[in-house]
Amino acid sequence: MTCEIPTIRPPERPCWCVYEHWVTNEKGRKLRPGVYWHGFKRTAADDETDDDKTDRPITDEWIASPVTVVARTTNSDDGSEGRLLRLVTESGIKEWIIPMEVFGGSGEDARRQLFGMGVIIALKKRGAFMEYLLEQRPAEVFATTCRPGWHESGAFVLPGRTIGSDKVRYQASGKGQNLFSLRGDLEGWKTEVAAKCEGNPVLTLAIGCALAGPLLSLVGVLGGGVHLVGDSSSGKSLAQLIGSSVWGDPGIFAASWDMTKGGLEIEASSRNDTMLPLDEIKRADPKRVQEMAYSLANGQGKGTMTREREGRAKLSWRLLALSSGERSLSEHASIGGNAAHAGAELRMVDVNAGTRTHRAFDELHGLAGADFHRLLTVAVGTHHGHIGPAFVEKLLASDDRPGLLEDFARIRASFIEDNAQAGRVADRFAVIALAGEMAITYSLLPWAQGSAIADCQLLYGEWLSRVGSGNAEDRQILSSVSDFIAKHGDSRFTNVNDQTPDTKVHNRAGFWELSMGKRLYLFNKPALIEAAHGYGFNRVIKALEGAGALGRRDIGRNTKNYRLPGGGQARLHVVDQEALDMEGGGA
Repeated sequence: MTCEIPTIRPPERPCWCVYEHWVTNEKGRKLRPGVYWHGFKRTAADDETDDDKTDRPITDEWIASPVTVVARTTNSDDGSEGRLLRLVTESGIKEWIIPMEVFGGSGEDARRQLFGMGVIIALKKRGAFMEYLLEQRPAEVFATTCRPGWHESGAFVLPGRTIGSDKVRYQASGKGQNLFSLRGDLEGWKTEVAAKCEGNPVLTLAIGCALAGPLLSLVGVLGGGVHLVGDSSSGKSLAQLIGSSVWGDPGIFAASWDMTKGGLEIEASSRNDTMLPLDEIKRADPKRVQEMAYSLANGQGKGTMTREREGRAKLSWRLLALSSGERSLSEHASIGGNAAHAGAELRMVDVNAGTRTHRAFDELHGLAGADFHRLLTVAVGTHHGHIGPAFVEKLLASDDRPGLLEDFARIRASFIEDNAQAGRVADRFAVIALAGEMAITYSLLPWAQGSAIADCQLLYGEWLSRVGSGNAEDRQILSSVSDFIAKHGDSRFTNVNDQTPDTKVHNRAGFWELSMGKRLYLFNKPALIEAAHGYGFNRVIKALEGAGALGRRDIGRNTKNYRLPGGGQARLHVVDQEALDMEGGGA
């Protein structure tokens, strides 16, 4: 049985036409699928007369495989225009957005990219093909964006898919890999991955962290991250693979700390409103790692200039990072000689992923540790990329912003904090818990209701018990001063009551004196600033006063006047090391 090839209506020659199937022209000639220029054969007589040309011999020039200009596009990021193309290739139907700026040059780069996608363009018709694209005037107008996540229209944009609108598209800015790929199916992921994560707070946290990305802007929570800390081969990387599988292929979606700050900004922007997994903090530059943590949480990159000294648009993002390493952020920063900043640690909160019941795991579901790890590693490679988009679909379908805010407020109230800094960490754990509970309600996670909240409360409680209550900067200052005393107490301090000058002390930090059986350290101002490197002098004094660690002092001052060995006087800051230790400053 043969299929009849349809005959096309005689085109209004000369004109462009696109056919996605074989057709027959008005003369009975078979035309294969493609872009055509329907015209007339030129004769010498044509140059001498303008008479009716309907009797002239016709020509059908094949230009390229089927490429249809579907719509005009306007990029929401920078206002640039383009054209949405529908490509019919041997591997299937595809879409691609061609920027209008390519028509200002030869168009070679655009044609090369189209060839890479399976489009065939006649080599001698390359100019005609570009002319065809330029002459199309579709009435439809679509919005585009080069950044995934929430669009100003209310749609959620992903490469190759837009949830919540059919008039918005993702516009790829280069030849980068598609981070948001699909494989397997959602039910397989639920059975083989999610079910095995129940009872494992570190693994449920990883999934909740990935699902929380779309919620951050909706509930008003700032970005930041959690940092899984544990020895090598404890299971941290598996948690990151599982979190990555929420949105795409774990082997591609996951990133590494081994990059520049500019590279980190690009990686974050390409995962906007989702999650950024960062493996092995030991690969990060110790001198820049805290700055990078601040940048991730703040959600905005550094401005740059073009060669013409015009400002490029800053990259921006809002997401949660899921980091891992054998050291905490502050421990890694100290390798580069930098003082730890409490603010950076608050933006990348340490989570114990090394000393749980089975290292990073609490429940192996009847399996040996190695078998559990292997089974889940294979499973996330087989099934991935489904639950993230499905979660957003359910979220948009519910369309209940007031209810979402109420749910967040209710969950947030169950995370107790005693200061604004702990409150920011509590916000992060609460939105992760909310995402998990919503996914359970949507039947996307096969866990018991309330289990996501319980796991996040457990991990938050562990963090709170490690850092203690109070201001994080205060704790950092007290710890730094205590460490300074432990390191230099016998080399840069001497007895203030020993009137024999000690000429062997170099770079003196001060003196010490005995009072009621304990040693008080009498700091000079430069040494106190050195001890709490990175903090202003007044901020250091405030922390010491708050901890009750400033001992004897004269009325109305934070210093006491001392007569020095060898003559002379000086005002010194009297620090009680025991008070430092009681406030958590000591080891």
